[in-house]
Amino acid sequence: MNIQAVKAIYLFEMARAWRTLFQSIVSPVLSTSLYFIVFGSAIGSRISEIDGVSYGSFLVPGLIMLSLLTQSVANASFGIYFPKFTGTIYELLSAPVSYFEITLGYVGAAATKSIILGLIILGTAGFFVPLQVLHPFWMLLFLVLTAFTFSLFGFIIGIWADGFEKLQIIPLLIVTPLVFLGGSFYSISMLPAFWQKVTLFNPVLYLISGFRWSFYEIADVSLMTSLGMITGFLTVCMLTVWWIFKTGYQVKK
Repeated sequence: MNIQAVKAIYLFEMARAWRTLFQSIVSPVLSTSLYFIVFGSAIGSRISEIDGVSYGSFLVPGLIMLSLLTQSVANASFGIYFPKFTGTIYELLSAPVSYFEITLGYVGAAATKSIILGLIILGTAGFFVPLQVLHPFWMLLFLVLTAFTFSLFGFIIGIWADGFEKLQIIPLLIVTPLVFLGGSFYSISMLPAFWQKVTLFNPVLYLISGFRWSFYEIADVSLMTSLGMITGFLTVCMLTVWWIFKTGYQVKK
């Protein structure tokens, strides 16, 4: 493996994040803090606790996942789309760098930024609500797996998109609604029986449920089911990226 090439791509993408620190880190943290204030006070005054956990504390895993998913997709999709837009991707493709190394550099940087953001939000949440993480290993595992999986998904979107409009369609019209409807702000046990069954078709539910279990040992679905879903989605994304580079789809024109 060409470690220097991976390192160069990774550091370039990380440097871009530090140059746009407000947009990359500060803005998502402020937005999430507003969720704590608005939902914690407005809804928390009517819902004291869910499954023995105060509503404010219950929100934390869902809000972290909300930021993690959206930022992972955004960072990775823009990271690979911009070289396509400027034409510099052809220089990258002509360099002695494998497709695996290109993917690892871009996806690794996007996932790193998302993980850092998730940990900052976790630390920030402690100023608003009492927190406990009963299973730190599982919390970090879900954090890392989700960041890498959705960074890969964003990488695929960035390659597929041929304009800035397409770059925003899937995150805005699919990813964000799925997160909001996946139990970020509530337990699906609070829904009518029919909608509980419908929600089980939402893949994001399994990510949030497993992540929340690592905090409070409460979940809408079993831990192994959640782990299986994220692993399956990661495998699908890896196979899709392999197919893209094998066929040259939207890369070699």
